[in-house]
Amino acid sequence: MSYTVGDTLLELSYLIAALLFVVGLKLLSHPETARRGNLWAAGGMGLAMITTLLLHKNSNGEGISLTNVWIILAAIGIGAAIGWIVARKVKMTAMPQLVSLYNATGGGASMLVALLEYPAAMAGDVQSILVTVLGLIIGAIAFSGSLIAFGKLDGRVGDIMKPFMTYLNLVLLVATLGTGAFIVASPNPPAEMLWAIYTLTALSLVYGVMFVMPIGGADMPVVISLLNSFTGIAAAMAGFIYNNEAMILGGILVGAAGMILTVLMCKAMNRSLINVIIGAFGGGGAALDREQGTIKEITLSDAAVLLSYSQKVVVIPGYGLAVAQAQHIAHELDNLLEGKGVEVKYAIHPVAGRMPGHMNVLLAEADVPYEKLVEMDDINPDMPNVDVAIVVGANDVVNPAAYDDPSSPIYGMPIIDAHLAKNIIIMKRGMGKGYAGIENFLFFNDKTRMLFGDAKSSIQKLVSEIKSM
Repeated sequence: MSYTVGDTLLELSYLIAALLFVVGLKLLSHPETARRGNLWAAGGMGLAMITTLLLHKNSNGEGISLTNVWIILAAIGIGAAIGWIVARKVKMTAMPQLVSLYNATGGGASMLVALLEYPAAMAGDVQSILVTVLGLIIGAIAFSGSLIAFGKLDGRVGDIMKPFMTYLNLVLLVATLGTGAFIVASPNPPAEMLWAIYTLTALSLVYGVMFVMPIGGADMPVVISLLNSFTGIAAAMAGFIYNNEAMILGGILVGAAGMILTVLMCKAMNRSLINVIIGAFGGGGAALDREQGTIKEITLSDAAVLLSYSQKVVVIPGYGLAVAQAQHIAHELDNLLEGKGVEVKYAIHPVAGRMPGHMNVLLAEADVPYEKLVEMDDINPDMPNVDVAIVVGANDVVNPAAYDDPSSPIYGMPIIDAHLAKNIIIMKRGMGKGYAGIENFLFFNDKTRMLFGDAKSSIQKLVSEIKSM
């Protein structure tokens, strides 16, 4: 088939769209430019959609019919309206749930594309069948897995970890891949293979559920990143099915970015990806048997005096900050202390919270200047010079057992060196353990004082106390 001017323009628009995706991804890497990055990437997607509707032709040289154009535009309009409304109304504290739902829609769309195009793929070569089967498997896993992740993040689904689940997941994975291989290798016509396609779909959906079910809340940032990568790969497979360069490039970019982030976050937890997928942190250890020591509490008035007469204060936020929705009042405390000449920074651990960049998003929503957010590797060398470290809702990411207890499940995991600060104030509801299920001996440190209660309420009272001084 000879190329027309329309074909050339379509290919050129896809190239421009891909460049916009790359620019958008680059801008998304920094909070100050993330908004523009979203707009650039959205512009690339809009360009790809518009030029496809106007210039795309099938193998017979026919464009998209007017009826189909209206159906497509209606679908785009409905999806855009739902996305706009949800994004406008959702609270920043629920952003991990929203990301999971977006992952689910992307994976589900790729799964449906593979199901619809399967008959046509079976009439083609082995490569077409392979791409379709891979798109179906990955899309279905991303869809069901992301829905379970949403349920866990929203508190509707609990962590279910049984000894047999690891073996069950292995059996499901082998069955899924085996069914996929059978479909690719089968010489039977599409009509006779529908049962196999439906079986493969069911197996993939069940595996997605079982894959995420045993994974604990502290590993959710890694899981969300991995599922995001799956969604991108599934979109790339759909692009191969339709021979659409924009979908292929966009999917590859999302898949690669998600996988790189997943690996980096696993490294930040000193854990392998396989260990996260299995869902077990590992057995106890000597940390559980050490003498605990004495808990020392601090009054609000003493905490107010200590903070007011400090020179350097570092706030270490964790998931508890998100649960209490204390980011705004924390920023108010920050401003109040800075008005007294105190330097205040926020120490950010890569896996604090329930999604990649969770603490960054929360604090940005409270209008905390980005220059105050300091990554773990940058803040740790300065921790011995910090007068007060305030730990708000964080646990395992400040547990010194990661350094001094080789038998601890978190041994070797990089942490924020809160224990090196001159004074430590820990805000917690009670003496509950972190996700790793081990005691945090930072609580018993001679420099540590506990301020029990809801984080938001405690900080509000602390702000009032400082104002009254």
